[in-house]
Amino acid sequence: MLFSQLVVASLIASGTAFNGMNRMSKAAHVRSSFQMVATEPKAKKLQKVEQIKLNSNYLASPLKEELDNDEIFVSPDAVVVLKYHGSYMQDNRDKRARGVDKSYQFMLRLKSPCGEIPPELYKKLDNLCDEYGQGDLRITTRQLNSNYLASPLKEELDNDEIFVSPDAVVVLKYHGSYMQDNRDKRARGVDKSYQFMLRLKSPCGEIPPELYKKLDNLCDEYGQGDLRITTRQAWQLHGIMKGDLKNVISTIMEAGSSTVGACGDVSRNVMCSPAPFVAPAYQHARHYAKVMAELFKPQSQAFTTLWEHAEGGEEKEKVADMEYWMQDLKNSGMDQEYIQKAMMKDTGHGIITDDPVEPLYGNRYLPRKFKISVTVPGDNSLDIYINDIGLVVITDDAGELQGFNVMVGGGMGRTHNKDSTFARVADHFGYVAKEDVMELCKSILAAQRDHGNREVRPNARMKYLVHTLGVDAFRTLVEGYFGKPVEPWQSIIDFKYQDWMGWHEQGDGKWFLGVNVEQGRIKDADGVNVKTALSRLVNELDLTMILSPTQSVVLKDILPEQRARVDTILKECGIKPIEEVDPLTRLSIACPALPLCGLAVAEAERRMPEFITNFRGLLNRLGMGEEVVMLRMTGCPNGCARPYMAELALVGDGVESYQLWTGGSPVLTRVSSAYADRVKWATMDQSLEPLLVNWRDNRNTASEAFGDFCNRVGVKGLAEFSAAYKSMQPEPLPWMTRLLALKA
Repeated sequence: MLFSQLVVASLIASGTAFNGMNRMSKAAHVRSSFQMVATEPKAKKLQKVEQIKLNSNYLASPLKEELDNDEIFVSPDAVVVLKYHGSYMQDNRDKRARGVDKSYQFMLRLKSPCGEIPPELYKKLDNLCDEYGQGDLRITTRQLNSNYLASPLKEELDNDEIFVSPDAVVVLKYHGSYMQDNRDKRARGVDKSYQFMLRLKSPCGEIPPELYKKLDNLCDEYGQGDLRITTRQAWQLHGIMKGDLKNVISTIMEAGSSTVGACGDVSRNVMCSPAPFVAPAYQHARHYAKVMAELFKPQSQAFTTLWEHAEGGEEKEKVADMEYWMQDLKNSGMDQEYIQKAMMKDTGHGIITDDPVEPLYGNRYLPRKFKISVTVPGDNSLDIYINDIGLVVITDDAGELQGFNVMVGGGMGRTHNKDSTFARVADHFGYVAKEDVMELCKSILAAQRDHGNREVRPNARMKYLVHTLGVDAFRTLVEGYFGKPVEPWQSIIDFKYQDWMGWHEQGDGKWFLGVNVEQGRIKDADGVNVKTALSRLVNELDLTMILSPTQSVVLKDILPEQRARVDTILKECGIKPIEEVDPLTRLSIACPALPLCGLAVAEAERRMPEFITNFRGLLNRLGMGEEVVMLRMTGCPNGCARPYMAELALVGDGVESYQLWTGGSPVLTRVSSAYADRVKWATMDQSLEPLLVNWRDNRNTASEAFGDFCNRVGVKGLAEFSAAYKSMQPEPLPWMTRLLALKA
């Protein structure tokens, strides 16, 4: 637990409140409480690292004893202590060989406030690296020393390398891009072939036709010929070369779009229900999703200055006067000046920092990414509970906006074999009137900025701060920034899941159509020409699209007389009407995973179609052919496809191996549970069959969903049934085993 979290938790437990206190008085209370908190007996056993530090005699042992022995390495306990002395033990993996001991060496990192290096020190370092090191020095550059997310990226964009340095990779994320390596093309002794992925910012998932036309051309000219829809309603372009980044990003900016905030430790793309109904509640939700996107937009000028020029240094067309979603806000009376004023509003409670460039974020930005979504009561098409902040529109009977119910502390990411990391659904935090919603959201962000865990990155998301304090104590912390109490959560109708696929009336005489896109990949393949279809629809009918949270597309503002033409184009391109799409496919989500994601350890997007086919075949064989289960799959435990909310999820935990999660809610309000580890893809059906038979034979009612059944029975009950079921099955013959292996 962070020191700040311990202090706040202790103060609240002792009856001390932060309400109405300014930042200075809060700090005074924290300082005066240090000794009390530090000496409290610990109820829980100290973690291993904490125990090592406790026994190190103030960071001396066992390092002191090991420095003079004859080994070329130090023990794991000494490694922990060594870090505090500015050094890490390392092993050069390029020089590893089977049967040969590792060749250990050590990295030293110097402390240099403000990055200032006197000439005499540099002369020493220059000699030391030649005499004792590998002959070079390396500059560490992170957010704090990046000149507001410009360096060293700015210097490296114009060099001759096809990659950027690790420090530039960190900065590049804030500009909406990741450096990737296609693992399908790796070969021993051959340098990696680096390329870049670009992710766009698109609040509410709205994509104007002119922007789509640009992206359609860019992915052909500079990318790998396809586009991909993310689970946060944004576009990704893959396969861009480093030398083309400036041209591609500047072209996107000219079209009134942006990649700012699509990645990095800032507020990410703000989500909203993809249903373009004209009902007041839905209009309010879309409006405030765009407000939040602009309110928490990073302010650094690097986001424009780095990408202003095209190839060869020629001046490009001027960046659009405003991003397209800002035009919508301007039309409603909330222009950029209005939102900037709201962002800069300083109530004296510690929200606004003294940083001249980033008044909300400060020059270190946030401890980790920050996610916001907005919806209406009853509509959980966007997984509202997985966000750092979830806003639910509250209107009166006439549709006039009154305020918002607020959720806090959701998040998916976790790490295998680390119980300190976990998926979590958001808590119901309270209610805020419409005139205060921006200030409350700023207060929540400021609480995470100041008290989130910056020491341990896997525990840096706000969900861990909320979990550690508890929602009541976290509310008290936020109220210290907000300056007044947060009102209680208002009663609303239950949430339901709806993907908004198929034809629907908007409410203004026009229609919208949800088109299923399997795993979000916009391409032409195997007779299903999604890319051609969208290009024809946008060019011929000038349709605006909305990207859905389930990686599909909603086409909006379709005139009644255009419906037949839309259906014809889709049919000609081999796209089935939603009634002919298997519900398993329709409900499924998978992350891109291999070959481009550097974190993936198993397949996801490329495997999901096969999994769905196999799963449907298994249901048919068990006499359950009409059943539907929400399936999700990821190549690693970070949770990009929100697997921990699904009824059944496969989470990659090794080569051709998955962790199974069961028990999520079909309406996406509950986290599932880990059921089994290291389940091999080759024997997946054998692991799933007992679960399905148990559900078939022992559910309470015919309508009890698979996720609800698994949650009710629990992991232990499911495992006991599966063990008994498998013991009754005949052992596979050797030839059957070989056949299964060949099939895999």
